[in-house]
Amino acid sequence: MKDINRYIEDIFKNRYTCKGYDPDKKVSDEDFHTILEAGRLSPSSLGYEPWKFVLIRNKELLEELRPYSWGAHRAFDGASHIVFILARVPEDMKPDSEYLYYIQNDIQNFPPDLLKDRVEKYRKFQDVDFKLSESDRALFDWTCKQTYIPFTNMLTVAAMLGIDSTPIEGFEQDKVHEILVEHEVYDPKHFKIANMIAFGYTNTDHRVKTRRSMEEVFEVFE
Repeated sequence: MKDINRYIEDIFKNRYTCKGYDPDKKVSDEDFHTILEAGRLSPSSLGYEPWKFVLIRNKELLEELRPYSWGAHRAFDGASHIVFILARVPEDMKPDSEYLYYIQNDIQNFPPDLLKDRVEKYRKFQDVDFKLSESDRALFDWTCKQTYIPFTNMLTVAAMLGIDSTPIEGFEQDKVHEILVEHEVYDPKHFKIANMIAFGYTNTDHRVKTRRSMEEVFEVFE
């Protein structure tokens, strides 16, 4: 057990944000599939999976996105794979949406006699508990938060496989969304860009990881 604990700690101690990629080194199909599975199998609130992963290989499109993706320049220059994570738009995440009924009926096989109560609990969660129904922006921000669960799992699994990665939020969301929609990368009636991740192999050194101490970030209240 101690060996497993040490292994896990070492993975997190050594995972870092890659600042430059070797364009001649590519992530294997098998490893990339495992990374994607880590994302696909990730948990989500009520199991609603409000995300989609898009791998963009089109160099011309990436160059068109470059002026509006300041945090992705080094990734665009050499990363093996660049994944765009999409979040479901508010209409898809409202209690009575077709998407949620599809998830509950066709994916989760939720018992029909219990479905009404589940929908009402979710409605209360949106209206009262987290007040997500106050605005579409609030609901979309919550949905984007959900995407960070597979986002983080994919980063961790990449590190376990010895693959470098870069989590990317450094972009103009509306402009990148506009360009991706123009190229028909996704349907804006259902999705909007939430974040990006690059995967590959580094061509540069990185600084030693710095973090606050455990005593500063963790406390027990008896």
